[in-house]
Amino acid sequence: MDEVRFKETAVQYTYKDYEKFDDDKRYELIDGAIYLMSPAPTLKHQKISHELSRQLGNFLLDKSCDIYAAPVDVCLNAAGDDDRTVVQPDIIVVCDASKLDGKRCNGAPDMVIEILSPSSVSRDMLVKFNKYLMAGVREYWIVNPENKTVHVCVLKDSKYEITDFIDDAVIPVNIFDGCVIDMSRVF
Repeated sequence: MDEVRFKETAVQYTYKDYEKFDDDKRYELIDGAIYLMSPAPTLKHQKISHELSRQLGNFLLDKSCDIYAAPVDVCLNAAGDDDRTVVQPDIIVVCDASKLDGKRCNGAPDMVIEILSPSSVSRDMLVKFNKYLMAGVREYWIVNPENKTVHVCVLKDSKYEITDFIDDAVIPVNIFDGCVIDMSRVF
């Protein structure tokens, strides 16, 4: 399941164009370029996503933040229909309800989690890493199911401080006091 990037053209697509794609495939836009996403994730990927969502969701009960699992559109530049960067992270947490318009998140979520698949490694670890940093995502997790590691990137002074965790670690969610994720239940 290889990620396919469409041929570069002079056309720079926006969310308005993206919204019109009507072929039951999943896409992302990065700087106006179209990326075709892989078909449905593996069961292992889905299990990891579900458990991370469950633990975060349990912590967020009765709090003002909401959690969403893919597919959910995120217009990173908060430009709505004119946004040229639209991503579909595996999990997002949004604490500012004004960013949600009923169909998408406009602007940086407070937290993003991407679960790597073989076809998404470079995009998640390089391209999206920089996009999330520039947009102001406060905490970005990159979960690698193959080697059971998690890169936790916390925004400090306009750059990410990165801490690596392995296997069955209990990882604090830095943007929420008292929230931890038990990775032994995830992996």
